[in-house]
Amino acid sequence: MGLALAMVGLYALVAYSVSRRSREIGIRMAIGADRPGVLRMVLRQGLILGSIGVGAGLILSFLACRALASSLWTVAGRLDYALLPAVALPLLVVTLLAAYVSARRASLIDPMRALPDE
Repeated sequence: MGLALAMVGLYALVAYSVSRRSREIGIRMAIGADRPGVLRMVLRQGLILGSIGVGAGLILSFLACRALASSLWTVAGRLDYALLPAVALPLLVVTLLAAYVSARRASLIDPMRALPDE
């Protein structure tokens, strides 16, 4: 349940972040950026953000498991450290999916509609 909640929250955060950048994406496309280039840029940034978050989460989870194992000696043999990467992979996949869907939607917007009238 916690993994599902984290995936939904992560998807919403990444989608919101990209939607806030629709003006920037519109400006980039107005000055000549192509759609595949915009998609690559957003996917790269999403992957970097997701990798940093998953890496920090894995390190902190490992340390928390070790601390709990030392304080709760009865469950020390039952902690499964292989579960940590199994949780990290779906989170990275959801990050990339959210970045791709949002970037695709933003790249399909007409650049003149994304820019406000001044």
